[in-house]
Amino acid sequence: MDLILWRHAEASESAAADDLSRPLTTKGQRQAERMAEWLNRRLAHSARVLVSPALRCQQTAKALGRKFKTLDAIAPGASPGAVLEAAHWPEGSGVVLIVGHQPTLGLAASLALAGIAQPWSIRKAAVWWIRHRPRDDEGHVVLQAVQSPDCL
Repeated sequence: MDLILWRHAEASESAAADDLSRPLTTKGQRQAERMAEWLNRRLAHSARVLVSPALRCQQTAKALGRKFKTLDAIAPGASPGAVLEAAHWPEGSGVVLIVGHQPTLGLAASLALAGIAQPWSIRKAAVWWIRHRPRDDEGHVVLQAVQSPDCL
C-alpha cells in the first residue's frame, strides 16, 4: 500500500473568516498546481484521494483535476490514528492520497514510519510518500519520496 500525505498549500491568515473557510493565497494556488503536476506524473489513475473539508484542502486537491472524497475524519484537529484509519493503513491496497493539515499529517507520518506519533513538520504544500510492503510475515515501511513545491 502507498500512503501519500499532502499538506494543503499556503492559505490566508484572515482572522475574520472561520478556520474551515480560509482560502489559498495566490502563492498557495501556485504551490498546489506545481505539486499536482508532480503528483499526476506519478499517481496511478486508481489512486483514492481523501480530503479534509477545509476550503484550503479542497482547493489544493482540485489542482489535481481528479475526483476526491471529502472526509470529516481528516479535518483540522483530527488524530493521526484517524487519518491512518481513513486510509486503511497499512492493511489497505493501492494508493491513497490524503490532503490535510499540520500537525496531524506530521504525527501520522511519524506513526506510519516509526510506530509512534511525534511532532514532525511537513511544509506547506509538501508531499510525503510512504510505502508499506508486505514481506514474509512482516511488513516493511519505506519512505518513498518527500517533495516540496519549492524544489520543483
